[in-house]
Amino acid sequence: MEVDCQPEDLSRSSYEERCSELGGVKDMRLEAEALVSDVLFAVTDMYVSQSLTNALDVAYINVETREGNRYCLELTEAGLRVVGYAFDQVNDGLTAQYHETVYSLLDSLSPGYREAFGNALLQRLETLKQNETATRECCTKSRV
Repeated sequence: MEVDCQPEDLSRSSYEERCSELGGVKDMRLEAEALVSDVLFAVTDMYVSQSLTNALDVAYINVETREGNRYCLELTEAGLRVVGYAFDQVNDGLTAQYHETVYSLLDSLSPGYREAFGNALLQRLETLKQNETATRECCTKSRV
């Protein structure tokens, strides 16, 4: 069984203790925080719910897309799914599809997310290209 704990705000010894306490189970609260930090740049607002009960096996994330649509997402071992159409709202009757990644879920919900993600990717590639060109020029000049 795989242990998946990566809290940046805990010391190394606390990190190891926390992973041992979990007994190999992912802490969905920590996973949710990591998801939010990964994609916050491409949505209007996104945060782990403070109103709904988050636990080791489930966490709730509120997200507002660039189009202004609000969702409450549930994160479990099964993946992510929409559970409400407002912040901190869980509709038990809603049977939304699970998504394996936050990228897949947001891609299906928001064209604005898709565009922002694509633009960020293009910027990174352009930066890499510029760095590569600068490195080549530097190496070529030093050989002369």
